[in-house]
Amino acid sequence: MPPFLTILVQIIRAHDSFGAWEGKSDDALIEPFVVDKARRKTIPVIGDPDPKTLARFKQFHSALALAIEKRTGIMASPIFELSHEGFGRVVLTASRLVVISRHVRDIHRFGFLSLEALEEEAGKLIDQAAELIGRFPEVATL
Repeated sequence: MPPFLTILVQIIRAHDSFGAWEGKSDDALIEPFVVDKARRKTIPVIGDPDPKTLARFKQFHSALALAIEKRTGIMASPIFELSHEGFGRVVLTASRLVVISRHVRDIHRFGFLSLEALEEEAGKLIDQAAELIGRFPEVATL
């Protein structure tokens, strides 16, 4: 399994406080993160985002924070500001340094076309965060 997906599975399993996912395979746990075009069309955008989708969104960004920490040795923390309509912002910080800042919309349809696309997007974000920490280490360690 690719490195980021391994971290994502660790985050998912860490949030399983009642053991509901103990019998599930790693592949079964990350399958909901794949939302192909056909499935995306069936998801309504009106109404509040599904709690399971919000949980996946937060798990993805928590896994990014852990991957950044593993890469750089500097702890990163996600901050979410989401409206009930599925719009908002997610920020990951390393101390006082903002390493990722993304405006998000249509949280209802959060997911990736494939696991490869998920790994690729995560890799880009982790690389950008690590590069910022490398450029501004004094801010990232305040």
